[in-house]
Formats: sequence, structure tokens, C-alpha cells
Amino acid sequence: MTDDLPHGTARTTVGDVGRELLERELTTGTGGNVSHRCADGETVAVSPSGVPYGDVTPERVPLVTLDGEQVTGGLDASSETPIHTALYRRRDDVGGVVHTHSPYASTFATLGESIPASHYLIAVAGDEVPVAGYARPGSEELAELAAETMGADYDACLLQNHGTLAVGETAEAALEVASMVEYCARIHYQAISVGEPIVLPDEEVAHLRSMFEGYGQR
Repeated sequence: MTDDLPHGTARTTVGDVGRELLERELTTGTGGNVSHRCADGETVAVSPSGVPYGDVTPERVPLVTLDGEQVTGGLDASSETPIHTALYRRRDDVGGVVHTHSPYASTFATLGESIPASHYLIAVAGDEVPVAGYARPGSEELAELAAETMGADYDACLLQNHGTLAVGETAEAALEVASMVEYCARIHYQAISVGEPIVLPDEEVAHLRSMFEGYGQR
């Protein structure tokens, strides 16, 4: 039962979304990580380091402060925790962060190339998916590069020679952004393999982003 577990809902979400990463083939093994802002707004549930997603029970999900200080014992938090907490500190609208190693998006990350608006669904993330420069995984430098690249205008970015970072109001929402980034990366990869993609103009992507904000059943 998670009713008596501190921030049990957020910790359950981290495990569930982590397993979704594998099911959607957005990562392999123990790669990638997930976090979810807790109800108090000041605590973050984050994937434990190096634990297979199938073994991530709510009790095993660490809690950290927005400054990255771990407040639960047991398993260590993900080595990528700095990148998660940097985004939470900078953006009050972010309630979940997902980091993936999805193959098509990681291909463009390895090339150091952004994903343009060659498919309208890129608007889920921004007018493109930009690339944050390379820094060592888990470093504060990488956290700063990623946070600066995303700013307030993007809900995803590529990490050069690494993978994808996506945010949302919840970890589940961040997962959907990461999935859409991978889909758009695949379409763009296929398009440039056979011809010259038509890239949508900025004003059209801005309109699409405003559409998506109110999309779906509430």
C-alpha cells in the first residue's frame, strides 16, 4: 500500500512511467530516468540509479529536494538528478521530467542536429527540438546546458551525443512529449533519406502549439 508512504503517488508514478519507457522502446536496460514533482511542490520523486524498471516499486523510489539533496535513505537517486532538479527550479509549470535514449532522436543528438517542424506534431514540444551542447552525463554542466536550451519556450531538447529530455505538467505528460519527439525524429529521418522535407513556418507552429494547449477532454 502507498497510502502510508511519504509521497506515495509520485513515487508510484515514477515506476509506472519508467516501465512505459521500456514498453514504448524509448530506452533499453536501465537507461534513461524519470521524475515527478511531489504534491508539496518542494520534493521530487526520481528514478533510483541502476535499478531495472521492473524492480522499481514505490518504496524504492528516492526523494530529493529541489536542490538535489536526497531525503530518503536506501537506494541512491539517479546520477542524472541534477538535470531534473535544474528544470524544476527554473520552471514552475514543470511537474514531470523524462530522459530517454530513444533511437531516432538519439541519432539526431549524435549528429548535433535539431529536429525541425517537418511534421506538425513537433508543436507538442516547440517550433523545433533544439540541441543542448555536450557535457558529461550527470554533471551540473549538462544540467545547466539543458535548462538554458529549453528555457521557457521548449518542452523537449536533445542532449548532444546522448538522448532526449522532455517535460510536462506530470511525468505521464512528459512521457507523451518524449514519445512524440521520437515519432517526429523518425519521420524526419525517413524524409531526409528520400528527399527534402517541407518545414512548417514558425507562425503555423505557434498556432498549432496554442491548439494543443486546449486539446482533448478535460
